[in-house]
Parts: sequence; C-alpha cells; structure tokens
Amino acid sequence: MASFNKVILLGNLTRDPQLSYLPSQTPVVEFGLATNRKWTAQDGSQRDETCFVDCQMYGKRAEVINKYLKKGNPLFVEGRLKFDSWQAQDGSKRSKLRVFVENFEFIGGGQRAGGGGGQGGYGSQQAGGGGQGGYGGQAPAGQPGPEMGGGQPPAGGPGDDVPF
Repeated sequence: MASFNKVILLGNLTRDPQLSYLPSQTPVVEFGLATNRKWTAQDGSQRDETCFVDCQMYGKRAEVINKYLKKGNPLFVEGRLKFDSWQAQDGSKRSKLRVFVENFEFIGGGQRAGGGGGQGGYGSQQAGGGGQGGYGGQAPAGQPGPEMGGGQPPAGGPGDDVPF
C-alpha cells in the first residue's frame, strides 16, 4: 500500500518558539502556527476560520527558528504529520497530531538581527541583509543565483513554452 505524508502551511506563530535540547544535545524547537481561511457563505456573509497547529523541528535549524522568530511572525513550513501518544501522570492516555517541520522559509519583512528589509531567509541574514530566500541562503532578490541561471536567459527561443 502506497502512502504519502506531506504538509505545507503558511501562517503566523501563535507563541514564541520554545527551544530545548535532547540528552544527545540535539536542539528541538516547538511552536504554534495559526492559518486562516476566509470565504463567503451561501447567504453572502463573510466567514473566517482559524486552524491552530503545533509544530516541532530538530537540529541546527531549530536554533535558527528560535533566534529569528517570535510570536506573530509569518512563517512558511513544509513537513509531515506526526502522531504522538503518551500516558499522562493521572494514567489517562493522551495524543496529539503535530507537524514535524522538515523545511521552512521566512516570510515578509522583519526587524530581525542583521537588519535589512524585504523578505529574508536565514542565509541572507548571515550576510547581514534582507533579500528573499529560505534557510538554504539563496541569493537576495534581484540577484539571481546559480539555481536561477546566473542572470542568463533560458536556453531556447522566445517561442518556447515554459512547463510551469
């Protein structure tokens, strides 16, 4: 039986990230993310629905989230659903469905350390500027990196169809 477990969310942090360390000294960050859905009902009234999601991330990037984000900041996350269950101190069984974050990207301008306006990712913050990018440290906006062809036009003529 085939299966696929992928989650993509864009929302705002509902609380400041909480960083802790496993006995192996692996960083773990936990944070809440709120996503909003707006729609018009059949009667013409505007409706709004908010979904609150608990997220968890391990490794060096967990420290990055803890350092640069706080309650209210927007964040784009990619990951997978993870079902945790445990027995509470009172003996009852507890469970929680959360997102295990595998990748993230900062969204929007911010007053993060390193200055700079515009959209920014961890890599651009290390350089002390704004720019657009995710944790991988892509080139700032307006400066194409190697993954964007280094500023060279794509191969082919003007009549070529772009597949995306």
